Amino acid sequence: MMLGAAWQRCRVHFLRNVFGVIDQDSGEMVAATIRTVFTQPAAELVRAQLDTVADMPGAQFPQAKAMLLGAKEDLTAFADFPPRHWKKIQSTNPLERIDREIKRGADAVQVFPNDDALLRLVTAVLFEMHDEWTAFPRRYLPEGSMDKLYRELPESAPALPNATDTPAS
Repeated sequence: MMLGAAWQRCRVHFLRNVFGVIDQDSGEMVAATIRTVFTQPAAELVRAQLDTVADMPGAQFPQAKAMLLGAKEDLTAFADFPPRHWKKIQSTNPLERIDREIKRGADAVQVFPNDDALLRLVTAVLFEMHDEWTAFPRRYLPEGSMDKLYRELPESAPALPNATDTPAS
């Protein structure tokens, strides 16, 4: 883990874990209630809603309440970022896509003679994904909202590269 980095728990995977401790008939009602946490417009409301939601199924589903309160920091880490980023960082889908691409390559090779061979495969997959993003410029996060994250950079800090910038030939 990188120093100072937050851990964001995927809300979809969290809901799947909750389904494991509640009865099937109540699943959709509890899931809909939990989803209200992620629709709040401000960080303080997100965290307050999680506390409120945790109390709702508490008597009937004490394990779900314990799970919500235990995962509060991880489930609401997205709220520390600009609201325009929230939809993108509430899920681990982009990381799962990378994992699937690496797994597909590893399944094709099946046996790696050494750790360096595996590292070369992973590096090749990541380079290919990077090339896709630079060949067809698109933004995962809105351009203007990234400035809010880097407001306090010292003047001597180098400018952040634009996704559409290309290296000089």
